[in-house]
Amino acid sequence: MPRKSRHKRVSTELITSEITQLSHEGRGIAHVNGKTTFVFGALPAETVQFKYTAIHRQFDEAVVVNVAENPSPNRTTPPCAHFGVCGGCSLQHMTNDAQRRHKQKILLEHFQHQANCQPKEILPPLLGNALGYRRKARLSVRYVPKKNAVLVGFRERGTRYVALINQCEILHPVIGHKIKAFSELLMRLEKKSDIAQLEIAVGDTITAVIIRHMSELPNHDIQLLISFAKENHLHFYLQPKGPETIHALYPAVPEELFYEIALNDTQNPERQRVEAGNQQSIRMSFKPDQFTQINQEINMQMIDRAMQLLELKSTDRVLDLFCGIGNFSLPIAKHCATVVGIEGAESAIIQAKKNALENNINNAEFYTQDLIQDLQNAPWRKSKYDKVLLDPARAGAKEILPYFTTWKPQRIVYVSCNPITLARDTADLIALGYTLEKAGVMDMFPHTEHVEAIALFVTK
Repeated sequence: MPRKSRHKRVSTELITSEITQLSHEGRGIAHVNGKTTFVFGALPAETVQFKYTAIHRQFDEAVVVNVAENPSPNRTTPPCAHFGVCGGCSLQHMTNDAQRRHKQKILLEHFQHQANCQPKEILPPLLGNALGYRRKARLSVRYVPKKNAVLVGFRERGTRYVALINQCEILHPVIGHKIKAFSELLMRLEKKSDIAQLEIAVGDTITAVIIRHMSELPNHDIQLLISFAKENHLHFYLQPKGPETIHALYPAVPEELFYEIALNDTQNPERQRVEAGNQQSIRMSFKPDQFTQINQEINMQMIDRAMQLLELKSTDRVLDLFCGIGNFSLPIAKHCATVVGIEGAESAIIQAKKNALENNINNAEFYTQDLIQDLQNAPWRKSKYDKVLLDPARAGAKEILPYFTTWKPQRIVYVSCNPITLARDTADLIALGYTLEKAGVMDMFPHTEHVEAIALFVTK
């Protein structure tokens, strides 16, 4: 006998149900015949009509078709025509304020669930422009003969297919408003089926695009790419294989990508920024494939807040773990005796040292070190540090926390892109004798479910 399919047939029937709450990823939760259904596009207290998109043993998934009753005051018209199809955003149907409240609620729930604590003070959220903010992105590229088009963008929501979009409202406009133009350009290439990805990096004055291609491009394609780069004032790079093969296409000798960090008075947080021409700043250069914060408006506020929370003194010795190219290290160095930056990627450490040299900062030391591995032979490990800044990847900092008994910092500022691992590590820091003094969200990724947070820990 043939085996029965494991995939249950999805009903096309419209279901009407009340939404009781939001899941952590921002989907409405309904209960139909005692079974939980996660409904994309629904908000609490609304009565909606939805259709199923997937049936599972423990729960179902669905999408809103119509709000039948009690539309939420937190509902708004999505700013992007592609919302709901493109998977780049998930919360555009919620007002910006509602999104931030939702993310703060998630953060506090994780603290309570995993660390059995709450911050003594909830910091106000860091806010910025909710559109056109994204300076870094990897866009998928796919030639689809049936559509006679090259699709450029993020994946469709819930599928592996590339979404058909004309522009993106969250990408920086220099790229986001040129999605259709990129699609038309790539469609003209002879090797259009071998273009896999565009990696975008936007600096303060220059925008770079790394074109990932799976075979050698003919001269016809090269000339088309160069002409497009010239006309649109872009820097194009080619990447035929791994990251080590990235090389400039146009211009042949590209200018450096950079962003400026304004140096504010961290002892007076209410002080307004003065005009750029009258303020001291740090110029951070970076390569197009190196990690930088995608939202520079929030990044500037984040750096200011981190330094305020550290309460830096001229005598402090500060440890910056997961330091990258020196985004926190170099501003901190302007306010302390010494800063020691640690990062696993050697290319980032080389860039951090270069940035320190070019900004005449001579009290910053940088070391390449995988912070997940044993630190027994690390030359910086046995030192004492007055303050520590942590900015780990999504996996968190669990492996490095036992060393805090050696360093004995008075204050720890933890910058997190994952509230789950932040809360987990909070429990460990409390066990080491620290208290969670302050915490709050940072709206680094508006319209998405990503929750970025910053927290302050102090010794008891």
